[in-house]
Amino acid sequence: MSSLTAMKYDGSQSMHNHLIEMTNIATKLRRLGMTIDDDFLIHFILHSLPPKCGTFQVNYNTIKDNWSLNELSNKLVQEELRLKNQGGHSLNLVKHEAGKN
Repeated sequence: MSSLTAMKYDGSQSMHNHLIEMTNIATKLRRLGMTIDDDFLIHFILHSLPPKCGTFQVNYNTIKDNWSLNELSNKLVQEELRLKNQGGHSLNLVKHEAGKN
């Protein structure tokens, strides 16, 4: 159980694969007789995401419907694409001082 509760997304794999990894751990725990509700698992998955996913987490918490694991997986794929597209744009400002070359 501690591996599930302490798991954090580190960017070394896709968010979808991270979700699958956490789901696999939950499945193993269920086989050992632990009751792990999907809503509980979704809660752990959301809290395992990095701070840059804060808006995604807030959006989940403000909607009235709960997502299934499949819906969460699809939305994480979309979120990962959004973050990649957002991170692909940067602007560097260079201060030019008069009289210096």
